[in-house]
Amino acid sequence: MSNQSLSLYTAAQVRELDRIVIEKFGISGYELMQRAGRFSFEILKKTFPHEVIFNVICGSGNNAGDGYVLARLAIEDDDKNLVKIFNCFNPEKLTGDAKRAYQDLLTLDPDVRDFYSNDGMSTNLETLEVVTKGIYVDAIFGTGLTRDIDNENLVSFIKMINDSQNSRILSIDIPSGLNADTGSVMGVAVNADVTATFMGRKRGMYTHDGREYSGQIEFSELDIPFESFQKLEDSDCYELSEKSSWYLHDRVLSARNHNSHKGNFGHVLVIGGDEGYLGATRMAAEAAMRIGAGLVSVATRKSHAAQLSITVPEIMSHGVETLDELMPLIKCATVIAIGPGLGQSEWAKLLFARVLESDLPIIIDADGLNLLAEEEQSSQNWVITPHPGEAARLLKTDVGTIQSDRFQSVRNLHEKYRGPVVLKGAGSIVTDSRGNLLVCTAGNPGMSTGGMGDVLTGVIAGLVAQGTDIEIAAEIGVLMHARAADMAASS
Repeated sequence: MSNQSLSLYTAAQVRELDRIVIEKFGISGYELMQRAGRFSFEILKKTFPHEVIFNVICGSGNNAGDGYVLARLAIEDDDKNLVKIFNCFNPEKLTGDAKRAYQDLLTLDPDVRDFYSNDGMSTNLETLEVVTKGIYVDAIFGTGLTRDIDNENLVSFIKMINDSQNSRILSIDIPSGLNADTGSVMGVAVNADVTATFMGRKRGMYTHDGREYSGQIEFSELDIPFESFQKLEDSDCYELSEKSSWYLHDRVLSARNHNSHKGNFGHVLVIGGDEGYLGATRMAAEAAMRIGAGLVSVATRKSHAAQLSITVPEIMSHGVETLDELMPLIKCATVIAIGPGLGQSEWAKLLFARVLESDLPIIIDADGLNLLAEEEQSSQNWVITPHPGEAARLLKTDVGTIQSDRFQSVRNLHEKYRGPVVLKGAGSIVTDSRGNLLVCTAGNPGMSTGGMGDVLTGVIAGLVAQGTDIEIAAEIGVLMHARAADMAASS
């Protein structure tokens, strides 16, 4: 896969891109800083058109320099603007382009308020208590931050910004305190309403805490030459969104012929529904049917079969208690979905072990994943769809470790289980067979409800039944599932 508009980068890759632009194409670092500050100011005006009070909070390094450029532009733009600059670190220690940006700002005799002492941040927050309204511009830390923010006063300061009831926040490049590579909060982070980011999109902003803390993401390549990206090592991480259609449109569903029939669109077998757990199985089966599978069968407990047939008659429900009863259903299937409502009883283990022996494509979720964690088997013909808790069990670790670096966690799952992996959550991540990672940018918090994962299992299985490659079915299934949730939320 290669498409610049979809690429997501690590902080190191963006720094390398910056070096390439400066050294190979002759665009100075100061010019890039001017472009970054200008873009950020344009986003500020577009997003908050009626605000004239800007509180620009600057730290150290180039992120502060971007903030100083924005402050200068805000002062020059309209003499009615009230611009206050708060220095969190001693600007006399600035070097290079950031120092030059600060010196340019000082020629306008700005309202600068120092909020630091020789040993770091000031112990007195009164300087900032005068800020009760307007926009906070966060230019404290950029992508270079690599450890937790542990200065107590800086922590208090960021919390004060986040808790302000009368102000909105624009972060420059990345919310201060958010890890650009993992999307994890490093102790504390600015919770931005909008983030103006540039050069290359930082992958951590699109998953885990990044989805919450980045707010609305506005991106600009800063008019750098396209050839600069070609000299950068290819990214292996991409956005999975409607913009991905250039890659997916010819690899999934196509228009149906008028003379087609149900036999042309595959047969999904959903296995699950131990005593008391029919609901999850039903949702998976209905999702497979609604995504267009020609036939859907369910293998469930005998006590559930009649109930399912009455409530959803288009699904063929079979009472299965033995392997002899399961085998004819497997022989008729195109793809198997197992796990939703399966439970972990001896009945579940019996059916699960037999399914793993099949050469059919298999979508494994829920209790299927919990059983797989005990089996230690793998296949390129399986899709596994764990949430962080299930992923932790599969990798014999804890949820905190999974979430601390979701990208590495997906890689570890793919290496261990071989097939496509969907790590669910805010910014679900999908692997493909080449080791690429795709981050879903669709979806919303309304999906935080029981049954969402069961529906996704059915969607992926239904796509596979209709002839979609198992890898592409995982990718497009995640996207369609999330987009449907967005459409429901907006209706």
